[in-house]
Amino acid sequence: MTTATTAPPPPAAPAGKPRKSVLGTRPWVAACFLLPALALLGALVVYPIGYSVYRSLFDASGDGFVGVDNYHEVFTDERIRTALKNNIIWVVVAPTVATALGLIFAVLTERVRWGTTFKLVVFMPMAISMLAAGIIFRLVYEQNPDRGVANAVWVGVHDTFAAPAPYPGARPRPTGDLAASGGGAYTTKTAARAGTAVALPLVAVKPEDVGGAKEAIPARDVAGKVTGTVWMDFTRGGGGTAGKIDAGERALAGVTVEAVKDGRTVASATTASDGTFSLPRSADGARLRLPAANFAAAYNGVDWLGPSLVTPAIIGAYIWMWAGFAMVLIAAGLASVPRELLEAARVDGANEWQVFRRVTVPLLAPVLAVVVVTLMINVLKIFDLVYIIAPGSSLDNANVLALQLYQSSFGTDVNQGVGSAIAVFLLLLVTPVVIVNIRRIRKEREGR
Repeated sequence: MTTATTAPPPPAAPAGKPRKSVLGTRPWVAACFLLPALALLGALVVYPIGYSVYRSLFDASGDGFVGVDNYHEVFTDERIRTALKNNIIWVVVAPTVATALGLIFAVLTERVRWGTTFKLVVFMPMAISMLAAGIIFRLVYEQNPDRGVANAVWVGVHDTFAAPAPYPGARPRPTGDLAASGGGAYTTKTAARAGTAVALPLVAVKPEDVGGAKEAIPARDVAGKVTGTVWMDFTRGGGGTAGKIDAGERALAGVTVEAVKDGRTVASATTASDGTFSLPRSADGARLRLPAANFAAAYNGVDWLGPSLVTPAIIGAYIWMWAGFAMVLIAAGLASVPRELLEAARVDGANEWQVFRRVTVPLLAPVLAVVVVTLMINVLKIFDLVYIIAPGSSLDNANVLALQLYQSSFGTDVNQGVGSAIAVFLLLLVTPVVIVNIRRIRKEREGR
């Protein structure tokens, strides 16, 4: 039977020799190396935070102590409350969508032959500054379809399924027989008679709408039918007689003409390439109406930067930039996922969706948490995209706390007391997210 032997105690340090710290060096040496970093940390972080808290307790001039009045204004001012609401939307939507897209891209590109190229293309917006991205998307969201890409696509899709009006903006002469009848339509003042041709002249037709049109011809009188001509009553170079078809005046083809009796449409026709139309006997005694659909303004797309859509539109620009960041981090995490687990799930009969939902996503949970938390901290400080993309008419609707901080401190208000209160409030919003992130990092280190 053997007995355990105790280890000899460590040798005592020689008397008079300074004892080293756990870092393996003398404390004063460690302090000398840490001093520059601590000085920068104090000057760039601690002092600004302390001064912001101090300044938030004073008025705009900085001389009068107001206590928590500035904080009261933060929660009662309508613009600041709108900014807080928009920040909540940003925190909930932007990180979630960007992370989801990054996850989808990372998983799908694993099976694409040119996956690396695709990742490079998706990640490229990260190389663009927020200023440049804001300018790009300000042009993308331009209301004019001839300049804005988003509306050019939207209008093209719309016009594919809904034909535009043939002559937007056209109208009759004020002194003619046609008069406005409500809703953008025009109706004759007198009733049409079978066997007598009707003249329906219009003006204010855009030249591009009649560029290749034929010359208008007077309609023939046909017994038992109501006939007529719709044309552009304008002679290039001047001259001509109003209400009469002159040489060189263009026909308006494709115009819908309705015969209306007692408020009810009894017949309708469409003008031919020479501007003429023919209605059956039932149109005898009816008034002729040109519906508003003939003259409706061209569809101009969506007001992306209007009050109701400006925040989602800017979030879309942010996601365009940061989805690549999420994709790269998630792809790095996906590369470390054991393939044996994925193959085992497939062998057990799981389909690809089940493998993705029950195996891939749980294994990527730590990486997804890193991406979401990072983006949450980032969107709480969002400023430049909103400031550049949102037009002046919608800036208050797209307002966020960082932008309001700037406007309150240096904009039209120039109240650095309120601006400092917003800065302190924004710090308090970021702090819980940072604490969660630090705890997660510590748990990961302890688990190794």
